[in-house]
Amino acid sequence: MLAAHVLLQRIYGMWFESHGIVSWLILGLIAGWLAGKIERGRGFGCVADIVLGLVGSFIGGWVFTKLGIFGGGFWYSLAAATLGAVILVSIAHLFAGDSHH
Repeated sequence: MLAAHVLLQRIYGMWFESHGIVSWLILGLIAGWLAGKIERGRGFGCVADIVLGLVGSFIGGWVFTKLGIFGGGFWYSLAAATLGAVILVSIAHLFAGDSHH
């Protein structure tokens, strides 16, 4: 568990250090937008999409690590962030009782 956590921090640390905060925001926006399209058919607005994507990136990275999927770079990060954002949106729909699927 600790080794996976350290590896996850190293992966995200390398992405953040090499690409900067603007790239994190762009990645979060794309992932959140994709999650909105997958789950609902539309996004939630720019700020909410970025937040969903950024928080989702940590959830998705954790899920990928648990599944034994390791990688790095933009496509890996985008896939992890999108998966995590979809999970967040699904959970939100469960609690909100949203029927707009």
